[in-house]
Amino acid sequence: MLILINGRPLSIRWAAERIASIVEAWQPGERGAEAIADVLFGDYNPSGRLPITIPRSVGQLPAYYSYPLSKAYWIEGGWTNTRGYVDMPATALYPFGYGLSYTDFRYSNLRTKPSAIHTDGKIQVSVDVENTGKRAGVETVQLYLRQRFTPVATPVKQLRGFERVQLDPGQKKTVNFTLGPGELQLLDQDMQWKVVPGTFDIIVGKSSIDITLKGSFEVESSSSRSTARLSQ
Repeated sequence: MLILINGRPLSIRWAAERIASIVEAWQPGERGAEAIADVLFGDYNPSGRLPITIPRSVGQLPAYYSYPLSKAYWIEGGWTNTRGYVDMPATALYPFGYGLSYTDFRYSNLRTKPSAIHTDGKIQVSVDVENTGKRAGVETVQLYLRQRFTPVATPVKQLRGFERVQLDPGQKKTVNFTLGPGELQLLDQDMQWKVVPGTFDIIVGKSSIDITLKGSFEVESSSSRSTARLSQ
C-alpha cells in the first residue's frame, strides 16, 4: 500500500508496477490521517476522480486527455498516435477522471431528447447507472463531447458535464445532462465563440478512457428554421 501526500502529479510508474494499491490523498489537512484511515479500513468508500492526468514518466509531456486530433508522435517507421517513446506507450499512467471504488457500477440505456437541435437550442442526455456491487457507493458519471467536423482544430474529446450519484447495492438511477450553446461552442478563426452545425459524438464513461456508452446528435443551423417558417 502506498499513500501519496502531494500537491502535484508525481512520477510513480515504478510504484504502480510493484504496489497493489495506491491512495492519492493530495494535501488532506490536519484531519487527513483520520480520513485516510477510514478509506484503508473500509469505513468509507472512496469516490474521488483525478482532475489531472498522471504521465508514465517525467518526459512524457504534454500528457492530457483533450489533445487535438492532429497529435501524433514520430518513431522509426512513421507517425503514430499510440506509441510516442522507445520504451513505453504514449498513453497516461492514470488518465484524467480516473478513480476506483469498493463497489462496481454498470451504465446502460444512453438516450437523447430530442435527437436534433438548432444552434441556440438545448438537448438532454440521459443514462441509467446501477450499483452491481455489494456496497453502497458514489459514482461520478462523466460526459465528453466530440464534434466530427469543425472549421478549426478541436480536441478529440472534452469534458462537458459530470454528475455524482449515490447508489445502494442493486439500486439504479437515471442521470441527466443538459447541453446548450455553452457546452457546444468553439473558438473560431475570428476568435469568436460560436456553435457550428454538425454531428456531435456523446462519450459517457467512468474516466476519459474508460468509456462505456456512445451516442450522437445533430446540431442544425438556426437559419434553416427561419427558412422553414418563411416557406410556410
